[in-house]
Amino acid sequence: MASHSRRRPLRERRTALVLAVAVAAVGVLLSLVMALRPDGEPNAVRAAAEPATGNQSSAPAATPEQKAEPSPKQKQKPKPKPSKASPTPTATTPSARPSPTRAPRPASGTASLAGRIQPQVTYKGVATHYDAADGNGACLYGPSPDLMVAAMNHTDYETSKACGAHILVRAANGASVTVRITNECPLPCAPGQIDLSKEAFAKLAGLSAGRIPITWSLLSPSTSDTVSIRYKTGSSRHWCGIQALGHRNPLARLEVRTGSGWSRLTRTEYNYFLSPGGTGCGGALRLTDIYGEQLTVDGIAIRPDAVQPTRVQFARH
Repeated sequence: MASHSRRRPLRERRTALVLAVAVAAVGVLLSLVMALRPDGEPNAVRAAAEPATGNQSSAPAATPEQKAEPSPKQKQKPKPKPSKASPTPTATTPSARPSPTRAPRPASGTASLAGRIQPQVTYKGVATHYDAADGNGACLYGPSPDLMVAAMNHTDYETSKACGAHILVRAANGASVTVRITNECPLPCAPGQIDLSKEAFAKLAGLSAGRIPITWSLLSPSTSDTVSIRYKTGSSRHWCGIQALGHRNPLARLEVRTGSGWSRLTRTEYNYFLSPGGTGCGGALRLTDIYGEQLTVDGIAIRPDAVQPTRVQFARH
């Protein structure tokens, strides 16, 4: 009888059972909610469960669901921030890497066909002197009417492209002289160097100086002469070499007329333009200077070694 009196009533036991079942159901429900979350488990738990290695990033890896469907914060494009290592240069902030210094170039609209020697550019170099004899040289112009001539260094000679150019040479003492390029100064003559005739060098300094610093620039001189044409020794309608003389400005091209138009001839280091197969030999010629001006001459017969004048000349610049 005493033990029976200590048992709880049936109603209380049922109430306790219902509460236990409810608590269990809530626990199961919470477990299901956690399992169905996109992340599966909190990032802090995941980071603690996965050991870090030397090749792994410290940030947690994104799950496939995260890659396919990023969160709203991930979709927002972050605003770019200026780099501290390489700031964008402004008008008051100099660039950390300045542009390399370039050689001076001619003004717009000048000699588009010029080679190394450009107009409106002043070059620095040295002047030396040589015995020019009658003024003839590698350009094969023949004897010069005066000895105000010079040899251009091998680099600036540029396979005879400098032949016939008129150059104003200035010395440090203020003296100057104008010369015509008729020869080449071979290596070791350096770029910028001009080897003057003794007569031209004497206008700048005594011959005993031997070598003096100079500046020089290209000229387009005044002249009353016209361009002349000469065919090389051995020229015929089967092979010919053609040379232009007396041009005011450096010559850029020489072309011959063919049945299909104009054909450009190749210039040699001895200042003749060659037509190896005879194309255009004895026909019309077209000359182009470094400024792009073109002169057309006709009626020049194949007369080897004869200087034949024309009626045309390039404009002055």
